[in-house]
Amino acid sequence: MKKAFPSPPEILPHAYPFIMIDKIIKFEEKISIVCIKNVSLNDEYLGGHYQKNTNFPALPQVLVLEAMVQSSGLVLGNTKDKVAYLCLIKEATFEKSVVAGDQLVITSRITQSFTPFYVFEAVATVDSEIASKAVITLSLTIKGTT
Repeated sequence: MKKAFPSPPEILPHAYPFIMIDKIIKFEEKISIVCIKNVSLNDEYLGGHYQKNTNFPALPQVLVLEAMVQSSGLVLGNTKDKVAYLCLIKEATFEKSVVAGDQLVITSRITQSFTPFYVFEAVATVDSEIASKAVITLSLTIKGTT
């Protein structure tokens, strides 16, 4: 029997339309995560953003990166009382366009931690081809502290 993971909107502090994760498919808290974002023609942020030399809507690359950041934040825990803030993005590359109809699979894993900072290697793929990758640093805080 497959383990049920919490729904990303129940965990992430974001609201529609900027919850960039549809489903968690693999999760090891404080280690790694695999998430899915289904890119649809109905996604509001696709309007007016087209892949080069075509008339097919493309997901803006900054939103692919946002999906990678959100996935990384989910690795740190599955409660809304924890908030991960983006500190740094390094070595970001965009290798393949992500278009309506694609299923973006985001894998993120912690490579270093020095509380409250966590460094992740994140990779977003479409059909097993790398669409984007980056090294992401987040800072974790508990709501009500600081």
